[in-house]
This record gives sequence, structure tokens and C-alpha cells, in this order.
Amino acid sequence: MLTIGNVMKPDLTAGIARLCPNCGLCCDSTLFADVELRAGDDPKRLKKLGLTLAPKTKTRLAFAQPCACFNGKLCTIYHNRPKRCRLFECGLLKRVQSGELKPALALRKIAAAKRQVKTVRKLLHSLGQRDEQLALTHRYADAISQPIDLANHAQAGRHGQLMMAVNELMDRLERDFLQ
Repeated sequence: MLTIGNVMKPDLTAGIARLCPNCGLCCDSTLFADVELRAGDDPKRLKKLGLTLAPKTKTRLAFAQPCACFNGKLCTIYHNRPKRCRLFECGLLKRVQSGELKPALALRKIAAAKRQVKTVRKLLHSLGQRDEQLALTHRYADAISQPIDLANHAQAGRHGQLMMAVNELMDRLERDFLQ
């Protein structure tokens, strides 16, 4: 138990430490297509660490998602990551930290979101969009912009399934991760 003021609260540290390594949605391009550098970030150091930086605006650099420094579970430059990455806390993490949500429920929400991402990726692949280096939203935009052969009922059906799957994913991300 953890004492905050005079109130005993469960120690949530162990639960919180389990969330990020079981998630990665902020690094794998599910939540973000890119990450802008902030004041104080050292672009030269970040390039040496493995990030590919490109101009996003006239004055801002960014790196594309999925992040080159994400190994599928963890950030390989965690202690040297850009400021925006250090400051980001998803809605699930915030609710677990506040005690509003139990870590076990947060992990179930992560697992459900990852299953939905897997469904979207499979549908993208079935429609010919196989570029895993593109952000998920860019892959979706590419796939959905392709002409649909209405005579090919299977392809037309997959387009519809993709739209529904992405809609469900976006609802889940908005509700659980982006608030």
C-alpha cells in the first residue's frame, strides 16, 4: 500500500510498469503518424540514436511512425527519447495512475485494441497495402483510395470491412487512449 496524505492507496507502480511494454500503440503508428521534435531536443543526437528526421514544417522536424527505435515491446532509446515521447501519457496510463482504472482492466483494453489493430492490418494486407513502414492511417488512406471493382464482391466486401474495422479502432483509441 502507498500512503498519500493520510489515505492508504494500492501501490499502482507494478501495474503501470506493465502497461507500456504490453502496448506500444504510441510507437507503432497506431496512435500517431509522426512525432514532432520539441524545443530542447537535439536532432543530431537523435539521428545518431537511429531516428530518421524530416522537415514537417519550415521550422519543425519530425520522425515518422512506426518509430525506428521501437522494437515491438520497448523503446530502445528510452532514456534518450525525444521530449514529446517523454511527456506523452495515454488516457489509460493516466487513469491507472489516478487509481480510476485497475491495471488488469487497462491491460484488457490494450489487448482488445491490439486485436483490432491486427484485424485492420490483415484487411490492409488483403487489399494489397503491405507497406509496414507507413503509418497505419497512411496505409488506410492508400488502401481506401484505390478503385473498387464492384464486380469483385470479395474485394468490395473487404473495403467495407476495412472501413468498419478502422471506425471501431478509432472509437476505441479515442475513448481509451487519447483522452
